[in-house]
Amino acid sequence: MASIPCSTDSRAQSKKTTIKFGAHVLHLRGPETQSQPIVSKDAEDVLCWNGEVFGGIDVGSRNDSMVLFETIQRTKLQDPEHYMLQVFGRIEGPYAFVYLDYAQQRLWFSRDFLGRRSLLTRRVGLHSLFISSVADGVDTESEHSKWVELPAQQIYCLDLADFSLVSTDGLTDNPFIQHSWRYGSDSEDIPQSKTDKLVLPFDQVSLELADRYSVLSNESVSNLDSFPEISKWQPFIDGLERVLIESIRTRVESIPFSHGSGSDDPLPRVGILFSGGVDCITIAALLTKILPQNEPIELFNVSFENPRQTKAQNNKIQGSNNGVYDVPDRKTGRQGWLELCDLDPTREWRFVEVDVPYSQVLEHRAHIRQLLVPSDTVMDMSIGLALWFASKGKGQLVGKDGSNEAYEGVARVLLLGMGADEQLGGYSRHRTAWDRGGWMELGSEIRLDVQRIATRNLGRDDRIVSDNSKESRYPFLAADVVSFLSQTPLDRKMNMHYPRGIGEKLLLRLLAYQLGLAKACMLAKRAIQFGARTAKMESGQTKGQDML
Repeated sequence: MASIPCSTDSRAQSKKTTIKFGAHVLHLRGPETQSQPIVSKDAEDVLCWNGEVFGGIDVGSRNDSMVLFETIQRTKLQDPEHYMLQVFGRIEGPYAFVYLDYAQQRLWFSRDFLGRRSLLTRRVGLHSLFISSVADGVDTESEHSKWVELPAQQIYCLDLADFSLVSTDGLTDNPFIQHSWRYGSDSEDIPQSKTDKLVLPFDQVSLELADRYSVLSNESVSNLDSFPEISKWQPFIDGLERVLIESIRTRVESIPFSHGSGSDDPLPRVGILFSGGVDCITIAALLTKILPQNEPIELFNVSFENPRQTKAQNNKIQGSNNGVYDVPDRKTGRQGWLELCDLDPTREWRFVEVDVPYSQVLEHRAHIRQLLVPSDTVMDMSIGLALWFASKGKGQLVGKDGSNEAYEGVARVLLLGMGADEQLGGYSRHRTAWDRGGWMELGSEIRLDVQRIATRNLGRDDRIVSDNSKESRYPFLAADVVSFLSQTPLDRKMNMHYPRGIGEKLLLRLLAYQLGLAKACMLAKRAIQFGARTAKMESGQTKGQDML
């Protein structure tokens, strides 16, 4: 914890602002752990950094937080007014940060433009502001409501000289200055000086169609073995594979190796939250092309005892937990694991079955609800439960011979498939839009969904996963992947002429098929709360949008 007094002179009155910094570090980059906050001895500037620099700055083998701090300091000398925008305008990667410019009496803070890391704010009176990755230990509804998820796609600057003027109405009031990210195509009608610093590295989703004048009949397609006119799709399949594999490589290559006692073989560095669906299994199939062949990959598959559904089934399997935990995601997870074993039999695929009895849900639910704040709906809890227990990784390591043993995950980096559904038409609302108005309605819905990624739930998911000392990384949300998919014609990403389980995320399914995943490529989308059965545990009457 560092406490930095900042003398200010506002309205001819001498005032003091005290800023207290605190940070916890999960060492995932560089040869040594870099403590935080990072304080510059000469300028007394301070950086708290929760993120990963995957592009825009050459980090090499060093710790990215120190390289970033040095880059900020160096750029500040060259451009004292716009240096923060110059630096963060070129960084690719998930992040949340707070930076104190002592000399200029400014406090900068932000989340990355896709909102992949959590950052919350809370006002207390007119003179106090909390900025934190997680909420403090509040235990009342009124205290919950005071925490706000900081909107992404802006970089904020607080003038400490005017801090006493802060109102409680929101961050849009003075003295907060907002610098907004924009699409490059939006910059044509805006003066260049205001747009050349924070231009998004991808444009809006294209509404163009590759087969503008063709009409596809409702063909009967039961598999992808003889997909019609595959040559039209091949460049896009290959393009998606290229950007995805580079995204995954960038997200795993800098993770430090560690070895077990008395062994030269590395311990697992990377795990995947694994339902067996097309998103996560494609990540796994590409990951095995990248990692050293003697490095295991952990696949975490979570299942819950759902007392309401167990009661409804009348305890058909007496005296055995197998029936209780034989949920939809467990079945597809096992199938996907075996498919990966066939795909790369030389890889050690560690399939971990995380079984969660209802008693553990009751034990940990209050803690998980605290992590969710300010998210506070029934759906938030259902998803939060699944992510928390899955990322904890404590369960049974299953063998192909039916053996199992107690196991706790080793990998500290988890790859998740978030972002695939929004970009590739995976949600049921996308088919509803298609039914409502064809390509025009579908395209508008996809464009809106991609625009809203930054305002959705990635901050919530980051808080949940980080609580287990793990870091979530999202290959489908790399800037190059988003850029590639945004430029790809709409009908080369999805085609709702085809039935459920094929038409949605069609481009990804074709890639999975090309990789040899003939079974997984045909699985229909299933939300995690239903696949793992965290939804409607006590009552079938609750709705996802209901408040807790």
